[in-house]
Amino acid sequence: MIENLALRQQLSTLLQKRRPRRGLVDRAFCVVLRRVWTRWSETVVIVKPETVIGWHRAGFGLYWRWLSRRRMSPGRALVGREVRELVRRMARENGWGAPRIHGELLKLGFRVSERTVSRYMRRLRHSPGRRQSWLTFLRNHREVIVAMDFFTVPTATFRVLYVWFAIRHSRREIVHWCVTDSPTAPWVVQQLQETFPFDDAGARSKYLVLDRDTIFSAAVVAAIESLRLEAKRTSYHSPWQNGVAERFVGTIRRDLLDHAIVLDDDHLRRLLSEYLAYYHQNRTHLGVEKDAPVARPVELRPGGAVQARRRVGGLYHRYEWAAAA
Repeated sequence: MIENLALRQQLSTLLQKRRPRRGLVDRAFCVVLRRVWTRWSETVVIVKPETVIGWHRAGFGLYWRWLSRRRMSPGRALVGREVRELVRRMARENGWGAPRIHGELLKLGFRVSERTVSRYMRRLRHSPGRRQSWLTFLRNHREVIVAMDFFTVPTATFRVLYVWFAIRHSRREIVHWCVTDSPTAPWVVQQLQETFPFDDAGARSKYLVLDRDTIFSAAVVAAIESLRLEAKRTSYHSPWQNGVAERFVGTIRRDLLDHAIVLDDDHLRRLLSEYLAYYHQNRTHLGVEKDAPVARPVELRPGGAVQARRRVGGLYHRYEWAAAA
C-alpha cells in the first residue's frame, strides 16, 4: 500500500502540464516516506535518494532554529529597534567602534552589552572606519576657502563678455567681480590683487579653488602664492569640484541673465550691481541656513501689513513689515 501511494504521488507530479517541480508538500512526503519505510529508496525514482536526505537535514536545521527561538532564556532581553538604529547611526555619523558606541548608549540609559553592539555593527553595509565625509571636511574649512571662475554673457550684438568673480565659501559672498571682453592672465592677476590686498592677504582666506582653464597660467598661480594663498586646482573635466562657484553661475543665469538681453558692457555692469546687491542683502540661501550672505535680521511683527519692495528692476521683491499707522 505504501509503495502504491509513493508511486501515485510521483506520477501526479510528472503529469503536470508545466515543468514538474517538487514543492514543499512533495518534499515533506518523501521525508516522511524515508522515516516509515525501509525500502523507500527503491520506490523513489524521479529524485535521487541523496536529495531526499538533504531535504531531511535542511528541515532538521529549520526545526531546531525555530525551537531555539521558542525556548530562549527568559532572562535575555531583546534589543529593540530604537537601539539597533542608534548603533547604526552612531557608527555612520562618527566612525566609532563598538566600545565607544557602547559607552554612549550607557550614558543614554540603554542597558546592552558591548558584544550585542558588535553583533549589530557587523551587519552594516558600509564600513564605519571613515572618519568624516567630504561635506564635513568642507564645513570645517569653508571659512578659509575662496573660489574663482569665469562665465560668459552674449550681448545683443553677439559680442561675448567675460565675467570673472571670486566667491567665499563660508557665506556664499561675492568678494570681487569684473567684466571684460578680452581676458588675459595679467588682467586676472590685477583682479586678484584687488580682491586680496597685501595688507589683508591670508587674514581670512587660505585656499583658492580654481579650474584648469588655460588663462589660469603659471603667472596666475605665482600671483596667488605671492598673496600667501594656496592654489587648489580641480581635476580635468570635474566642474563639481568647484561646486560653490558653479552653483553661483547657475543661480545668476536663472535669476538674471535668462530674463534680460545685455546691450553692452555698461548695461551688464549695472545689471550685475543691482543683482548682487539683492543677492547679498535679500536673497536667502540654503547653504547658509536660509539666510542672506549679509546676515538678514528677523523682523518682529509691528502690527501692520506685509509690504513688497522691488529689487532688480521688479524681477524680485523683498518683503518687510510696514510700520503700523
